[in-house]
Amino acid sequence: AILGQDGSVWAQSSAFPQLKPEEIEGIKKDFEEPGHLAPTGLFLGGSKYMVVQGEGGAVIRGKKGPGGVTIKKTTQALIFGIYDEPMTGGQCNLVVER
Repeated sequence: AILGQDGSVWAQSSAFPQLKPEEIEGIKKDFEEPGHLAPTGLFLGGSKYMVVQGEGGAVIRGKKGPGGVTIKKTTQALIFGIYDEPMTGGQCNLVVER
């Protein structure tokens, strides 16, 4: 999915979860203050992801079971990639972060 930094949806697949306003705010705050989501976890559509090492201010990564999420911040948008087996976190990172 691609969201504007204001949280507006620019494009998303049919399987992408419906994000809640507070989830978007938490993601935006973590880009401003890296580590903000680490104690509570990253939530997308009510599903909790454990925050794993990303790149402060640029990339947030989360794990949930065998899958996870990569969120890349660009100058105008937030790019989301959610993956599950057989895709790996490394493969998702390559696609989202390009």
